[in-house]
Amino acid sequence: MNSQSELDRINRVAWNSSDAERVFMLDKTYSDPGERAAFAWLAQRCAGEPLLDIGIGTGRTIPLMTAISDDYTGVDYTQKLLDLAKARFPDRDLRHMDARDMSALPSDHYGLTQFSWNGIDCVDYDDRVKILEEMYRVVRPGGYVLFSSHNRGGPGYGENIWQLLPKFTFNPLKLGWRTLRSARRFQLGTLNYVRNAKLNHDYGGYAVNTAAAHNFGIVIVYTTLREQRRQLAQVGLQCDAVFDSSVGNLITDDVEPSDAWWFHFIAHKPLAACRFD
Repeated sequence: MNSQSELDRINRVAWNSSDAERVFMLDKTYSDPGERAAFAWLAQRCAGEPLLDIGIGTGRTIPLMTAISDDYTGVDYTQKLLDLAKARFPDRDLRHMDARDMSALPSDHYGLTQFSWNGIDCVDYDDRVKILEEMYRVVRPGGYVLFSSHNRGGPGYGENIWQLLPKFTFNPLKLGWRTLRSARRFQLGTLNYVRNAKLNHDYGGYAVNTAAAHNFGIVIVYTTLREQRRQLAQVGLQCDAVFDSSVGNLITDDVEPSDAWWFHFIAHKPLAACRFD
């Protein structure tokens, strides 16, 4: 099995875990200030338009998207999480679908297509391009795409298992509780890290690396601003705005280094880009 299919297999196992179900079912609205800022930027521009929500998990983004428009379709490739979303939002159009192949959906149709919570980072580089090409295809000319992606230069890149150790305190009761709580996480996290780290590789503009989430149970892509802007241009999308996840600031085009954990990219499909394939 090659490293690309192994990355996909590892992440699919994580999304079907009880830890993923627990995390995705937390009572949460916006994932971070950057996502809030990105939705505010798009709200008036996409009001009333058909919306496509990719990687919905258990449905966190459904209320956020339907506040913009009631014409809504949500998709996810993990049936377990999708079933939870359907139970929470039984009247919504929610479909089992992989973002790399959304051929069941119409071309040039949606006013906004979004992929939240860095979901696009969980496939290899070539499949990442396929997802962006599919987002380009289904969005209407003049319509927008929104997605988030981990920062190659941010604090999340290079996380290691030592952070799973309990934080020291002089209070013996708290220290004992923290030690007990972290014992299982450290054991599982170490096993996952050692097993998954073989896929780590730095390609310059982007890197593949095991991530701390889900007890180091996922392997993801980290990108630079320059590389992601180049990739958007490659598939025909024009980048409009990038927001910093940490504080929600707009990152200007002349900025390259950033200490954000991840970025929220907004791009649009040019009006003259209607495809007839």
